[in-house]
Amino acid sequence: MNTLYLDLETYSDVPITHGTHAYAEKAEVLIVAWAWNDEPAHWDHAYYYRRIVDLRQMVEEADKIVIHNSAFDRTVLLANTIDVPVQKIEDTMVMALAHSLPGSLGQLCDILHVPTDKTKDKEGKKLINLFCKPRPKNVKLRRATEKTHPEEWDAFGSYARRDVEAMREVHKLLPRWNWTPSERRLWLLDQTINDRGIAVDVDLARAALRAADRSGVDLARRSNGLTDGGVKSTTQRDVLKQYIAAEHGVEMVDLTKGTVMDMLKQGDLDPDLRELLVIRQQASATSPAKYRTLLHGVSADGRLRGTLQFCGAMRTGRWGGRLFQPQNLPRPTMKQAAIEAGIAAMKLNCEDLVVDNVMELCASAVRGSLVASPGKKLVISDLSNIEGRVAAWIAGEDWKLDAFKAYDKSKSELDDIYVRAYAKAFGVTPQAVLDNKKQGDGLMRQLGKIMELALGFGGSIGAFSTMAKLYGVELPEEEIVRIVKAWRKAHSRIVSYWYDLESAVRWAMDIPGERSKLRDIEIDVVDGWLRVRLPSGRYLCYPNVAKNDDNEIVYDGVNQYTRKWERIKTYGGKLFENIVQATARDVLAHGMIGAEKAGYPVCLHVHDELITEVPDDADYTVAGLSRIMGSAMPWSAGLPLAAAGFETHRYRKD
Repeated sequence: MNTLYLDLETYSDVPITHGTHAYAEKAEVLIVAWAWNDEPAHWDHAYYYRRIVDLRQMVEEADKIVIHNSAFDRTVLLANTIDVPVQKIEDTMVMALAHSLPGSLGQLCDILHVPTDKTKDKEGKKLINLFCKPRPKNVKLRRATEKTHPEEWDAFGSYARRDVEAMREVHKLLPRWNWTPSERRLWLLDQTINDRGIAVDVDLARAALRAADRSGVDLARRSNGLTDGGVKSTTQRDVLKQYIAAEHGVEMVDLTKGTVMDMLKQGDLDPDLRELLVIRQQASATSPAKYRTLLHGVSADGRLRGTLQFCGAMRTGRWGGRLFQPQNLPRPTMKQAAIEAGIAAMKLNCEDLVVDNVMELCASAVRGSLVASPGKKLVISDLSNIEGRVAAWIAGEDWKLDAFKAYDKSKSELDDIYVRAYAKAFGVTPQAVLDNKKQGDGLMRQLGKIMELALGFGGSIGAFSTMAKLYGVELPEEEIVRIVKAWRKAHSRIVSYWYDLESAVRWAMDIPGERSKLRDIEIDVVDGWLRVRLPSGRYLCYPNVAKNDDNEIVYDGVNQYTRKWERIKTYGGKLFENIVQATARDVLAHGMIGAEKAGYPVCLHVHDELITEVPDDADYTVAGLSRIMGSAMPWSAGLPLAAAGFETHRYRKD
């Protein structure tokens, strides 16, 4: 096996924040660093690589090419006429993410105890800033090169060589449990999807930005008038807080969306303050940033690429959003017909004739920026309540599995899972819940939904209260306690599974190398790693697992709040959540593979939804795609699956 370890240093006038594909279109390869097998690493000026370092020949001769964050290097090289077959690549960043390790090469060196010179690493970052980016506008020299900074250039080459050496050691030390042929095939498909991308309505993105700019000017004018010049724009957070306190006697903790919404719910609010807060909500909309990202990141052919990170959610292996962040799009608050009319109006620069709240239109229309290319359509399908189904299946909550199966067969509101969940918890009939929805306030089904969303992974009073607030439901604590107890009594097997799971993990920690089994889940500890084997055969990985002084289970991981590598606590409910979300990811992956095989090319996926771009004819249907996504896997016997969706030429929320 002839292995090539490869790293590039590059320059582009386009900021890397605009995305790899936009960056690569104008990128220049500065330095190539490489090593064969265990031989010494080298670096050379990319200017000479066709003559001295024949990179094409190296790529051809290599059986395996190891690159850290290969999507970047591969895309840049392709833009520079060198095609690196993705089938040959092993990506150390992706391999790390697949085992719940961070993607940063420097962090991996620290975690895996690969010796590095921290001083030289810091110097390397400075050299990247020197050579890989345009110089600051206030500097006369617009670009640093080998000729302008010869000593720094030699140091830059040495830095690139050290990166190759570090990557090679990391590659040797990384676990391989999740780098299986099936996961590798899925990653190859992921690369195809990212390279394929999705078409963008560039005209809409530009029109929405123009509309947002006009609206921003109008909102600033209104806030200035309301405050007699005291607040020139409600985006001036501190100025606005001070004005509200001084003029209205209201001390606001912050001006976040949730806080402002809570304030607006007060019925006796001063009209001027109410209008000021409404203006604040509109002016602080984040949708303009989404449109700018689209315009910056779209490739010359009008497609947006590189928006998905394989195993971006390190704990579960779910995809992470990149660039445009498709997993984090604002939920539309307008009807689709109004959105369509608004899009047409924005393109004609007359959006104010059809809507009062332009910022609301901009936010609601963001999804619509993604479209099918000419002659194509988008066929979209979403897995139905996949986490709820998986949770019931993993834990053996049979009544709930039967409820899902009944709904899939009948599509009756009586079999709706939120209706059934409330009925089961409180001992009423599904018909009573449905009658409450049709003839009463609908609170029964609403509570059923909140219970399902908040309580499945060990959540209690706090989790329920937080979720209820999102749905505008406020209850006294004693009522919430009653609801939590009722849900847990109705879900006795899921609740038992939380505690049984934690006990099984503790047992495995006490006897390293031995494997415990809990239904279809297997657990062991190997070389300090807690491994939880999923029904699919993939592992959840928890490095350096131990018990702290309080006898809590802790491991090393990236804290989702601080984004730092540190000790993290876990427990039965959280472990169950990881298992459920990871298994749901494996179900989606199965659907992606099946869709591709059946001729439904995936151009994007968002949470549990596949977006495919197919010829605009009757041979490609939602029913066809949904059937593929709901098909059983060899390891999923007894798991009821269903999917549903729609066809469109412009992406939208169903």
